[in-house]
Amino acid sequence: MSTVSQRLAALRGAMEAAGVAAYLIPTGDPHSSEYLPAHYNSREYFSGFTGENSTLVVTMEGSALWADGRFFVQAEKELAGTEIQLMRMGEPGVPTVEEYCAAHLAEGQSLGLCGLTASCLLVRELQKVLDPKGVEVRTLTLEDQLWVEGRPALPATPAWLLPAEYAGATPGQKLARLRQKLTEQGCTAQMVGKLDNLAWLLNLRAMDIQCTPYAMAYCFVTQTDAVLFINGQRLAPEAAQALAGDGVQLADYDSVLAWLERYDREQTVLADPDSVNYAVFRALEGNPHLTVKSLPDPLLPMKGVKNETELAHSRECHLRDGVAMVRFQKELEERMAAGETLTELTVDEILHKYRSAQDKFLVESFGTIAAYGANAAMMHYHATDADHAVLQPKGFLLVDCGGTYLDGTTDITRTYPMGPLTEEERLCYTWTLQSHIELARAVWLDYCTGQMLDTLAREPLWQHLINYRCGTGHSVSFVGNVHEGPHALNGRNQVRFQPGMVVTDEPGVYEGGRLGIRIENELECRHKEDNQYGTFLCFEPLTWVPIATSPIVPGVLTREQLDWLNGYHRKVFQLLAPRLTEDERNWLAAKCAAIGA
Repeated sequence: MSTVSQRLAALRGAMEAAGVAAYLIPTGDPHSSEYLPAHYNSREYFSGFTGENSTLVVTMEGSALWADGRFFVQAEKELAGTEIQLMRMGEPGVPTVEEYCAAHLAEGQSLGLCGLTASCLLVRELQKVLDPKGVEVRTLTLEDQLWVEGRPALPATPAWLLPAEYAGATPGQKLARLRQKLTEQGCTAQMVGKLDNLAWLLNLRAMDIQCTPYAMAYCFVTQTDAVLFINGQRLAPEAAQALAGDGVQLADYDSVLAWLERYDREQTVLADPDSVNYAVFRALEGNPHLTVKSLPDPLLPMKGVKNETELAHSRECHLRDGVAMVRFQKELEERMAAGETLTELTVDEILHKYRSAQDKFLVESFGTIAAYGANAAMMHYHATDADHAVLQPKGFLLVDCGGTYLDGTTDITRTYPMGPLTEEERLCYTWTLQSHIELARAVWLDYCTGQMLDTLAREPLWQHLINYRCGTGHSVSFVGNVHEGPHALNGRNQVRFQPGMVVTDEPGVYEGGRLGIRIENELECRHKEDNQYGTFLCFEPLTWVPIATSPIVPGVLTREQLDWLNGYHRKVFQLLAPRLTEDERNWLAAKCAAIGA
């Protein structure tokens, strides 16, 4: 097995042969996916960094990797011993990827990248700073040339259609909605490149990406037909027949570029530069029959507001998931009390045992994060066989996990006290819970954006001059990826919240080397009331699982916050108790007991 240093040396040799002075490897596949099929983990292969949302740039003299605040601690650890410089995204004085490339490339030089794994938006941002310097962006496939050692194959799992009884609409009905949106935007066609949008549009599912039930595919939609680019043998005959009945033709996945280049009907094509890869975008723009409009994908806001069928199924799905979480916690506590030696890996095993036993379970919605003690300071830490902690009867265990079922997708975090806690741990836990509650009980007018609501969650922590380097919450797909859009709770999101949107509520405290605390529920945005002041909205939890009360410092939560917590626990017991055994109900009653009365 080669080392990172050897791989970078090989890459530089290939760069010199190709005549490029720098090479950029994004975290990306041909569909701008957040989680990648293992085949496309090129940035991880060349850098050794296993986190998300990062970019590697290699020049002849050095290399740098950009990571966001969730991964600073992890990146320091994984890049240690390599030449790669960590660029802490968003920190003062840290250049952007574009600024770095502009500073390290001179007139007449070239930057190379793979056109299939780089979005058009990324290349455009690079061109803004490189074109004035006379630096060319060239599309190459150096990853494919060099990564042959143990590279996973392209995914080709069986593809199927989510029944309309769960999705709430057929592919034909969704295509009709999309065509109406395209007409409103002056377009006659759309190139759909992002897998979650395509999955929603055609109810298409597979398991091409770990923990994400999507199929690698593209779709070209016009006002009269649609072409799905997928390896057709993967589709069950009844699925292919159903799609054909909705006017969807099949073409081979690898034929997409050639098909677009020879397309001979006049179309005005909507293509989102943020989700259509650079190679496909160039094929569209190079066809004289196609007029390309760079516009946001209209499918994203369409699927971001769940229909009543999806919401009803999601509510039921979360109750079954809640049962699994109760049984997990009960077993964990009993085995710890019996003196067993348990590790972070044991947590994942217990969770899988109970989740996979639930009706309609498909797969975990992401790799379980079981982080004990200081490991929890790394927001997206993952225990491995070679590197994991043994649980001790003290401190906190953070567990972030979820499941994807035939009728919904869950995402939940609980921070469990394992024994005696320090005063710092108890205070940080209490303040995090305050932040969680303040968002959950919020009421707002319907002009409020994700940016505005994010502030409500942070204020209790800001009072103590504490912040977290990530968003407060993200949208969750229906039987899909655990992170979607367009709405989110962070300092940048300008999307107005609407009834039917689902978002997570997950503030936290992360102190490197000491502790990590997070409390997360999924919330459903609901209409509250209309009056002379406008339309008021609120949240209702989708997640019903007890929140640990023993770490709470008395006298810190307000009366309103206590009332919310006690009311939440009353409903947890009411909803879950009928699904549990008598022994489990007794355990749950103790966990849901009112405090501060």
